[in-house]
Amino acid sequence: MSFFNNGDFLPPLADRLRPKVLSEFIGQPHLLDKDKPLRNMLGSKFIRSMILWGPPGSGKTTLAGIIANTFNYEFYSISAVSSGVKELREFIDKADISFKHYKKPVILFIDEIHRFNKSQQDLLLHSIEEGSLILIGATTENPSFEINSPILSRVLVFTLNPLSEDDLSKIIDRALNTDEVLKKKKIFMNKEDINTLIKYSGSDARIMLNALEIAVNLAKPSEKGEIILTEKIIEEAYLRKSKYDKTGEEHYNTISAFIKSIRGSDPDGAVFWLAKMLDSGEDIKFIARRMIILASEDVGNAEPEGLNLAVSCFNAVNVIGMPEARIILSQTAVYLASCPKSNASYLAIEEALKDVKDFPGVTVPLHLRNAPTKLMKDLDYHKGYKYAHNFENHFVKQPYLPPELSSRIYYRPEDIGREKELKNRLKFLWEKDKNYKD
Repeated sequence: MSFFNNGDFLPPLADRLRPKVLSEFIGQPHLLDKDKPLRNMLGSKFIRSMILWGPPGSGKTTLAGIIANTFNYEFYSISAVSSGVKELREFIDKADISFKHYKKPVILFIDEIHRFNKSQQDLLLHSIEEGSLILIGATTENPSFEINSPILSRVLVFTLNPLSEDDLSKIIDRALNTDEVLKKKKIFMNKEDINTLIKYSGSDARIMLNALEIAVNLAKPSEKGEIILTEKIIEEAYLRKSKYDKTGEEHYNTISAFIKSIRGSDPDGAVFWLAKMLDSGEDIKFIARRMIILASEDVGNAEPEGLNLAVSCFNAVNVIGMPEARIILSQTAVYLASCPKSNASYLAIEEALKDVKDFPGVTVPLHLRNAPTKLMKDLDYHKGYKYAHNFENHFVKQPYLPPELSSRIYYRPEDIGREKELKNRLKFLWEKDKNYKD
């Protein structure tokens, strides 16, 4: 909240500065530069339902407003945090009436659409399919996990990237030079202070602009009426340097400490950082998703059950919710931290991906190709292939890599946990053909 000096209400800087037209929007060039998808849609005057997926402060709400200004349709905006079935039905009814009588759809912007459950989202499906309602949903969460599949199949998904330092710097410059309040003040910031303002924003333009406005109000004008924004004033304006901020630097620091504790086999460290995130209101599904990744990347085949438990954890917390979900998250974190570790699978796919790029011309050897037609058989497709199940131990030696890469070994199992068993089996099968070092 902001105020004029005489006490009159003034909208916050982030709202005052919100672009109304596309030419004022800063960032997301992959969507809005010439011939890019969202730019082309706006130029064509043909709008489709869409999901805008991106981090906080990346421009989702602003883009929705610009889209609404571009198309001459009724526009409504709600937040899934504070709205329910009753509000949804009201807007669906308005859309049906508008479409029936005027052949014009209604645009409904739903902020944080991932907060709607499956049944709430399903209410939108018929109107989207019919075309009476154009949905613009904004979410910080992966739509693949949070948006119902029938809706996803009927909408476009546009991914917004975190704003770059250059984008944020341009937004600061725009604020200082175009805002009716700030441009009347003699505000000075050196490059280091601008970098501080950007650094603590977590790439969130809204947070940054709010901090800028608070900093201006905190700073005492000099005798010449100048307002000099120092690093100290900017840090004080954020009021979050030492606090956990779900969208800022401490968010990333804490999840990093959590993951590193599990990777380092310290269940106590893992539980502490988990508790810090839960106490600060972190999204439990975000935590669970990160453990799924870790279970594969850092535990791997040393304990394959880790991945099963992590996936079960995600499904369980999604159904149970807080506060009971804390127990499930703790159980999973403690297990993953306590079990043996291997990143062999991670290293294997990274090396293989590098070779795919370095050897773009490799083709599948003939004996590994299917031969469903006579022509393919005549071309020696499938010729010489040995069916493994016809041999002892269901194994027979034959090449499976292209000739150019025949000596490659991508997967190097560790001598730890369940992976040691896999290593011994592979050594037995391939003997001298693959050098699995002890």
